[in-house]
Amino acid sequence: MTWTVIPEPYDSADARALWRAYYTEVSDRWYLLHEGRRTEPEELEHEIAAAPGSELAQPTGRLLVGRYAGEAAGTAGFRLLEDGTTAELTRVFVRPHRRGTGGAALLVRAAEEAARAAGATRMVLDTRSDLVEARTLYARLGYAETAPHNAEPTAEHWFAKTLG
Repeated sequence: MTWTVIPEPYDSADARALWRAYYTEVSDRWYLLHEGRRTEPEELEHEIAAAPGSELAQPTGRLLVGRYAGEAAGTAGFRLLEDGTTAELTRVFVRPHRRGTGGAALLVRAAEEAARAAGATRMVLDTRSDLVEARTLYARLGYAETAPHNAEPTAEHWFAKTLG
């Protein structure tokens, strides 16, 4: 079995389903860690609807969907920041049952290539301390921790990489 990665509209059925799976997982992890509970259904619906991903549409962004054995199994996206040469990596996610198959690294590399094609020379991202797997992935792919580049309330780690 192999992965394929293609650009897809942020609002396609597969992209929306992957966004829901991604957001549910990271939200539940945060609430379980900090409040000992899962995300309330109303909270989840509100937050998913509040961030549909329109910034991932061309020409200032792109969403990539990875398929494994034909199944929409992961995403990665970027949006260009105001300077036009920095892209922010976002929505890096692989469905739990497809983890360990190389999809996450493939998706990040594909997002880097797409950002470079859009004019970016640098990629930045933020993540949380509890997302240990993500931090490990980014370090393995050459991202270095940096000073904060945004004021996201849940961000605890910031990374950057020069796109060669």
